[in-house]
Amino acid sequence: MLFNSYVFLCCFLPVAFFVYVLLRKYRFARASLIWLLCCSLFFYGWWEPTNLLLLCASITSNFWLGRQLTAVQVQQPLRRCYLLAGLLFNLGLLCYFKYSSVLLDTIAPELNTSLILQDAALPLAISFFTFQQISYLVDCYRAASPRYSLLDYSTFVAFFPQLIAGPIVKHNELIPQLYLAISQAQTRRNLAGGLFLFSLGLFKKTVVADSFAVWANHGFDVATTLNALEAWTTSTAYTMQLYFDFSAYSDMAIGLGLMFNIRLPVNFDSPLKAANIQDFWRRWHITLSRFLRDYLYIPMGGNRSGNIYFSLLVTFMLGGWWHGASWNFLFWGLLHGLALCIYRLWRKIGFKLWPWFAWLITFSFVNFAFVFFRARSWDDAIKVISGMADIGASMFPEVVFKDWQWMSVIERGLGVSISNATWISLWLLAGFAIILLTRNAVRIEAAGLTARSAVAAGVLFCIALISLGQSSEFLYFEF
Repeated sequence: MLFNSYVFLCCFLPVAFFVYVLLRKYRFARASLIWLLCCSLFFYGWWEPTNLLLLCASITSNFWLGRQLTAVQVQQPLRRCYLLAGLLFNLGLLCYFKYSSVLLDTIAPELNTSLILQDAALPLAISFFTFQQISYLVDCYRAASPRYSLLDYSTFVAFFPQLIAGPIVKHNELIPQLYLAISQAQTRRNLAGGLFLFSLGLFKKTVVADSFAVWANHGFDVATTLNALEAWTTSTAYTMQLYFDFSAYSDMAIGLGLMFNIRLPVNFDSPLKAANIQDFWRRWHITLSRFLRDYLYIPMGGNRSGNIYFSLLVTFMLGGWWHGASWNFLFWGLLHGLALCIYRLWRKIGFKLWPWFAWLITFSFVNFAFVFFRARSWDDAIKVISGMADIGASMFPEVVFKDWQWMSVIERGLGVSISNATWISLWLLAGFAIILLTRNAVRIEAAGLTARSAVAAGVLFCIALISLGQSSEFLYFEF
């Protein structure tokens, strides 16, 4: 079930919300949590009901391990064994479902044999709920986690706004809010803020991100060769698509959480405004960066280790591979790890760049690296990179817009025919204007909504509803 689908907007969300509100209003706190958990499990099982067995098995196993880790009578050596068992269990499931096929495909030719593994469909959100539960087990081992009930823990893991594509929430960020007493005034404010964020997110997904997807998909998946302008348009269109797609999901997740009086952590903070690669990672997928820092980089020694650069490279390579079972993702992570190493060396030298030039270098690198993030194969990545380097060509693509629904709508409204070059230029300029000149939606909501912002959100929501004819998945659903 997609956030940007009629079944979610017209059936699931209204029923889930109003029953939850009624139960909370009449102080049936435990019943409201049971209802919220049932809704979340139904939401997850909508795609593939059999995957519910895996999710429930993961939740119950990790809950039991967490109980053992927080038991007072358990000795330290046994606690280490429980933690190791939890890490092996979670990472083992993740590796089997996500990485076993690509590893065997790589190893089999070297062994001169044909290893056959039954392809297992990748369970939705396994990367997210695995990392979320690993953080819980490590916190239990560090004695930084109280003993929760199974209902509390299950709701924490399965809470539907954040289950599929994050943010990667920590237990102490969500579970205490389940029992927090909220005044009526605060409830109304949360509902208004949630609707505002959800409406903006829905517009960014259905109108902006999915429009850029037409150009990116054509360049990566259809075109056999690309000249310079086609290649740069393709790469920039995908950067824009991923930016607005992930921004949309992050806004919608926080908005949905607010509707249920739960504030999820910010996961996206205008990362393409960053003027250096370190600031980019403080703004992009914030909760993943936090997880990698707290549970991988710092345990490896962090900034205090004698080999900071090695720790950075390992952290970002594994962070890249977390996104998918492809060597392209590993290379993408390596590129970002190298960029952070270079940035640290640059800071030691003490040279400073003009802010606009620092931003241009950062954006160019991020845009270049995303080619490997998007490409289905190494050959597809080389096709786009080669085109970007072919600076002698200057022909705009002529077939990119044939499937773009908004082109004909806008042309009919204006009564003119607009060339492809103009469409590309205007749409990319609009994307850059939104990215660089507007505030992050979460910051707007936190500062307090005005009547003007509420009306604007309502208009954008109506436009987004018109665009729901063919709902598309969020890009981070693949990870």
